[in-house]
Amino acid sequence: MEDIDAIAALQDPVRRRLYEYVAAQGREVGRNEAAQATGVARTLAAHHLDRLAEAGLLESGSRRLTGRSGPGAGRPAKVYTRARAERSVSLPARDYRTAAELLAEAAEQAGLDAGLCAAARRRGEALRGSAAPCGDLEQAMEMLAARGYEPHLEGVEGASGAAADVVRMRNCPFHAVAERFPPLVCGMNLALLEGLLGTDGPVHARMDARPGNCCVVVESSKNNDD
Repeated sequence: MEDIDAIAALQDPVRRRLYEYVAAQGREVGRNEAAQATGVARTLAAHHLDRLAEAGLLESGSRRLTGRSGPGAGRPAKVYTRARAERSVSLPARDYRTAAELLAEAAEQAGLDAGLCAAARRRGEALRGSAAPCGDLEQAMEMLAARGYEPHLEGVEGASGAAADVVRMRNCPFHAVAERFPPLVCGMNLALLEGLLGTDGPVHARMDARPGNCCVVVESSKNNDD
């Protein structure tokens, strides 16, 4: 019932826009920013943001948005980030997470990493179908967004010192299982994306695990040639 109530909180269109905005930023968002971004009054934004926090969909805290401290720095403002907890509803009840964890445990104990990665790569290729390897980072972001990875561009310094872009992902669709079996599941995830995006085209996936992000990033293949 708790998950149903939480998801029901998103039925309100204003509340949903606020949630989607905060979730997309990948950082703390203040009330003023959220109100301006979604085109609603600050008081209305504050009301809905607090309701989302009460429902467990957002986490709230406070900090000074001016970046200053001490006298004259102003009072701390309330800020919000997306909650890390997962919410799902299945009617009637299903428990696919337990099945996934048991299968992952068995695969890890049996040393089936290579077989799992091969199957994941084949699945990625099947999802891509007869299409050519992914053509550029923009197309990669569309493909990743469709699968729930929540991709965003991030600038990095290339090997030659020149600026380059990589696609990082704020969401791992396999997060719960990856937390318990990181090498196994992250390897599977990389292989899946290699199959989906291709390995001999203009973009490629590689491992680059960072806290709060998917363990895989996608970049232009030419980045490695610089």
